[in-house]
Amino acid sequence: MTQTAMRPDAHETASGDGVRGKGLGGNSIGLLGSAVIGVSTVAPVYCLTSTLGSTAGEVGLHMPAVFLAGFLPMLLVAFAYRELNKAVPDCGTSFTWTVKAFGPHVGWMCGWGLVIATVIVLSNLAGVATSYFWLLAGEITGSGAVADLDGDKAVHILTCLGLIAAATAVSYRGMTTTKGVQYALVGLQLVVLALFVVLALHQARTGAFPGHADFSWSWLNPFAVKSFASFSAGLSLSIFMYWGWDTCLTANEETIGSEKTPGRAALIAMVVLVGSYLTTTAVAAQMAVGSGTEGLGLANPATSDNVFAALAGPVMGHALGILLFAAVLASAAASLQTTFIPVARTVLAMSTYQALPASYARVHERFRTPGRATVTAGAATGVFYAVMSLLSEHVLVDTIYALGLMICFYYALTAFACAWFFRHDLTRSARDALFKGLFPVLGGLLLTAVFGKTLYDMWNPAYGSGSAVLGVGSVFVIGVGLLLLGLVIMLVMRRRSPAFFRGQVLTAGTPALVVED
Repeated sequence: MTQTAMRPDAHETASGDGVRGKGLGGNSIGLLGSAVIGVSTVAPVYCLTSTLGSTAGEVGLHMPAVFLAGFLPMLLVAFAYRELNKAVPDCGTSFTWTVKAFGPHVGWMCGWGLVIATVIVLSNLAGVATSYFWLLAGEITGSGAVADLDGDKAVHILTCLGLIAAATAVSYRGMTTTKGVQYALVGLQLVVLALFVVLALHQARTGAFPGHADFSWSWLNPFAVKSFASFSAGLSLSIFMYWGWDTCLTANEETIGSEKTPGRAALIAMVVLVGSYLTTTAVAAQMAVGSGTEGLGLANPATSDNVFAALAGPVMGHALGILLFAAVLASAAASLQTTFIPVARTVLAMSTYQALPASYARVHERFRTPGRATVTAGAATGVFYAVMSLLSEHVLVDTIYALGLMICFYYALTAFACAWFFRHDLTRSARDALFKGLFPVLGGLLLTAVFGKTLYDMWNPAYGSGSAVLGVGSVFVIGVGLLLLGLVIMLVMRRRSPAFFRGQVLTAGTPALVVED
């Protein structure tokens, strides 16, 4: 693996503010490719099978309202990302922007939040992909014994590690390879999802299942949720379901028109997602089977962590149900591969700016990718999943709940960074006041509120899977523990790299950026 390390002063901007190019392959993807990668990273089919049941368990038939509520802060934060990207199209995104707005310490922790959130979701993606790999194999072979192999912990973990290794290899080969794979995988999952919606609506119309429900506009009323605790828990899950669109921005240095294209692609991806979640799947699934806790009800605790595994056959029939299994596998596998993009490029940027060891700033000479960072992310994901699987049977549920905390943490910081970064521009025009100030601040405040409420709720062992460590909820232990781990690593890096933490490498202020391909 031939790699080159960027010199400390390489590709520095003309303004001398410290913003640097990384040696990535420029002009590798356009608007469509970027939007597809954004949708792929979110993995709509994977997200739905993992969280439809959990969300229904929290808010019942008001799940569509929670999906709408989760979309609002994501949209507001997306405006912040778009504006920041126009000024500083740097693959470090949240890390780079918060350093320039609030200084190196806040920026480092923001970057850590993104990195650790990505490692968590990579492990969950690999776990879901593994489960559906064996489910699909069992359906194709007609063998229950083959499907049951997923229940063998050793087989499950080894298969999971194999999928992580394959995804790492594809990501290692660069954005061109990534884009080609994604068109097929994203297309498959969206087509099958549309087919599921049509058949679910048909089943609802015929009243095929006992729990079916007639559509009501009250489903879209977030104020009808039984309690604020239930609403905040559902909202945290909803935010997780939209997370990943910012991959479009992380690939900005490899995108044609790096200042504008990534922001536009992110907004396109979010429109596709809210349409898929709200107007189709959530409503259709509730109409077909309801949100009860028995039988095929979405909130049935026996099936809520993997809804499509329970609904595939009853809703779509055996033959088409296999397609749904394939779509979930494709969704998880596609997202597993593209989710390496933000973590590897954030680590690359942090290393380039001396916030992490210099070895992670190496870029492969042929593929123009952050090879060492990509491989390290793959290894960290494999270790994290293996360890958590051995420690807890409920790792999937608990890490998803903890993931919502991480997402709120770094998204909110980025949103506030936008308003502060552009604070001198806010009186120039109404547009600047809205898109650089008001919308980002509102988005940041909403996410901060969810962060605080989630932090309070997750102390209770009943939050998430119900497991606990020394009487404290395991979700709290996972979420807060990982943030504290980042703080410890930052203190170690401050001793090793004092120049960055003194603000001598990446300086604050709006740059006169010169973009290099």
